[in-house]
Amino acid sequence: MSYRTRLSFLILLDSIIVLTSVYLSYWFIHPTALYQLPKRLIISSITLLICHHIFAYYYKLYKKAWEYASIRELLNIFKSVSFSIAITAIVQEIISGDVYFRILAVTWMIHMILLGGSRFAWRIIRDTYITKSNDKKNVLIVGAGSAGTMVARQLLHNQDSKLYPVAFVDDDKRKQKLEIFNIPVVGTTEDLVHIVNQYNIEHIIIAIPSLNRMQINAIFNECAKTEVKTQIVPMLESILEGKVSVNEVRDVQVEDLLGREPVKLDDERIAGMIKGRTILVTGAGGSIGSEICRQVMKYGPETIVLVGHGENSIYGIEMELREKYKDAVTIITEIADVQDRDKMFTIMNRHLPYIVYHAAAHKHVPLMERNPEEAVKNNVIGTKNVAEAADTFHVNTFVMISTDKAVNPTNVMGATKRMAEMIVQHLDSVSQTRFVAVRFGNVLGSRGSVIPLFKKQIKKGGPITVTHPDITRFFMTIPEASRLVMQAGALAKGGEIFVLDMGEPVKIVDLAKNLITLSGYTVDEIGIKFTGLRPGEKMYEELLNDNEIEKEQIFPKIHIGKAVLKDRQEIMNFLDEFKQMNGEAVRYTLLEFANNKVYIKN
Repeated sequence: MSYRTRLSFLILLDSIIVLTSVYLSYWFIHPTALYQLPKRLIISSITLLICHHIFAYYYKLYKKAWEYASIRELLNIFKSVSFSIAITAIVQEIISGDVYFRILAVTWMIHMILLGGSRFAWRIIRDTYITKSNDKKNVLIVGAGSAGTMVARQLLHNQDSKLYPVAFVDDDKRKQKLEIFNIPVVGTTEDLVHIVNQYNIEHIIIAIPSLNRMQINAIFNECAKTEVKTQIVPMLESILEGKVSVNEVRDVQVEDLLGREPVKLDDERIAGMIKGRTILVTGAGGSIGSEICRQVMKYGPETIVLVGHGENSIYGIEMELREKYKDAVTIITEIADVQDRDKMFTIMNRHLPYIVYHAAAHKHVPLMERNPEEAVKNNVIGTKNVAEAADTFHVNTFVMISTDKAVNPTNVMGATKRMAEMIVQHLDSVSQTRFVAVRFGNVLGSRGSVIPLFKKQIKKGGPITVTHPDITRFFMTIPEASRLVMQAGALAKGGEIFVLDMGEPVKIVDLAKNLITLSGYTVDEIGIKFTGLRPGEKMYEELLNDNEIEKEQIFPKIHIGKAVLKDRQEIMNFLDEFKQMNGEAVRYTLLEFANNKVYIKN
């Protein structure tokens, strides 16, 4: 029905309702004078009719989508009818000096009933007769608050949706046995398994944006027992920032189940470091480096210099930033290898950055075990090159990205990172530049992390390979790690090793099971195969060793570790000897050195 046709229909319908109301009210009051309407009543009818259409237009009663009518629409009908009757009474008083109070009261009542009934009939018909089609899935909504109500309303109103809400669960005892849009609240989250079976639930939506991740984890574990697909509304932080709408349900992700809360940053302090400055990021095309670039851009630097060895990854982050920020920030790309000392000095001299975030590194543990020389070249010598260039050209702050594997290292990657920490710590003691390192554990979704590997294995039908049933790791999301790196840089006084609070360690096998469930499968369908620890791999990771003194927390989720310094000459001795060593000698000597054993030049 076109708008013009619909408007004409509603005007005609309302005209009939108004005249009928007047006629019936007069008949109720004067049943014997059915065919003897007084002239002033006819004038009153015309007045009421005109007033009704004026107020109906003012309150937009002809523009409402009445199949979605609510209390607000009913209130507008009440105002329109009441004001129309009031003006009609005034006209009666002016014309005849008398007011038909009883007739007007009955007219008001009939007018309200017929007008409201005609409008809400559209919704009643929709709710009663346009019922769930056979191809829609029964949905259980977890949370009967404002978010759950909005999700239910959206699903009911969207005829194209394949989901149909049939029940709520909510842990608020006051809501039990209530109904919202005729959908009952049938229990609490403890009853999920029983409710899913009782109501033949085929889909679950968790609709409580204010949940912290520990609570999400607990609810999801109950949902996982049902083996029913589970989705979630966005987190409250994302809704408040305007990134998404509460109705935009999405699949539950591993990041939702970490049991960690996002930390609130000292934005003013970070902005004071970055705004209007030149910022340089090495490894800018990597998962951590690229996210640091995204976070830096939010604080309005004058220039950002993206340094990376891989042209495709640098091109990707450059295009992303240019599309989002246009010409607001000068974006410069430098394709360069941190092992190229002369190029690092040239870049540093050319751009004279205020802050350097050094994220370039080889991070893959098994690959570095097989290629220890390359790990030393990139992670140790590369860091030395960039750090010394920063010192030479008086960079204000140099922030190196380290790892928990640098603590009591048992593998080449961790040992090279520990040596890199030693280099920047020594430089801090002799330089005007503030040099700091930031340690954290595994980053979900980063290149080389277990998540992409597990997803590929699930896609192929399994099994997922886990090295040991008891192996644990610390995990953090890429955005959180990047934000805390920037916060640590803003807190730096020089020489610190900042240790990020990684929360509780996570068993890799539990992570694998959750990912299988999130992908819509059961553990039995995909399977988990234990392959044994790889060379250099620990059963668990640490953030500080016995020789490091952990100071008090200086910022939420950021601690300072006081690491033991190596004599600079020992570092130089190792690097002098490095070129003459073979792979196994590099590996052995590196681990001895990084674990604070004395290195004696041969």
